[in-house]
Amino acid sequence: MRHKPFFRWVLTASFALFACSVGLYAAESGTEIPAHDQIELTVVDEKTDGTCRVRWHDPYEKKTREGPYHCDAGRSELLKAPNYEDSRGYGWASGFMFTEGPDRGDLYDVEVPTGDEADYTASDTFLLLGVPLILVGLVGGNLRALPRLLGVEARLVRRAVRLARAAEWAAEDYARAVGAVRDAGRPGETGAAPDLELVRALWVLREAGPRARTTAEAAGELANRLHALLERAAPAAGLRDGLRAGPAARERSDLAVAELRRLLADAERDGLQERFAQTSVDLLRGQDAERAALAAGADFERDPEAYRRLFEELTAETAESPVPHGPRT
Repeated sequence: MRHKPFFRWVLTASFALFACSVGLYAAESGTEIPAHDQIELTVVDEKTDGTCRVRWHDPYEKKTREGPYHCDAGRSELLKAPNYEDSRGYGWASGFMFTEGPDRGDLYDVEVPTGDEADYTASDTFLLLGVPLILVGLVGGNLRALPRLLGVEARLVRRAVRLARAAEWAAEDYARAVGAVRDAGRPGETGAAPDLELVRALWVLREAGPRARTTAEAAGELANRLHALLERAAPAAGLRDGLRAGPAARERSDLAVAELRRLLADAERDGLQERFAQTSVDLLRGQDAERAALAAGADFERDPEAYRRLFEELTAETAESPVPHGPRT
């Protein structure tokens, strides 16, 4: 399955959000505030959180105005009522009044909400979304990259194990079929009334076809090669194995993995795993002894000479039959 760069896209999205946050912050910081002057305010009413109602003189409309404002709650108690020396019992504060534009004469209230009333700007929102995504992308990407840095190719190793198992099964099944023929009879026993067990064993090989032997020999050779490579490629089988292996073992593993990749590509191109599986199926036809005996008897009557030739070829062979690499599991 093709690798999907999920965490790379997470990082890309997070940096995009971070860039938007920086851009909005720069735009907000660059916004010019209209000209304003500091003026004195008479605090008519004030709450503990700084919310107050004030009066000030508007020189543009030439009158005294009154409205809400956010006073500095941390200013000296001497400036707050009733401690402020004002016979009317009012407090004192300073503020800013616009001196230009359509809002001139109005107060410029620099209110900074805190706690649960804090109101986030768009820049803050983008930043809060981007930072966790950056952490997820960095941590997740590094965790995913660690096996690749250690040369871990667990999926490839599992494919090689499956191919080796299919190959050794095909070789073992062919060796068992040939062994059944040699165990069932001796040279000269395919006369007019041969042993039924021998005929059944020969019938299994005839049903498998002439390619069964070639496929089994190739399977035996491939199984041996794969097992030797898998032994050297052990550090690539998983992250724990990769961490335990030393530099020299990982170097040998890299070479073995490269060879395994080539063998698997060749096997996939030639359809070897399917051929091995089909050969095993063909060689296991004789497991139903009763049906196999009937089919073998009928086939023998049609062409007894073919059975005789096949038996002589098998008994005359001096080379060993393909032997699988280890027991079938």
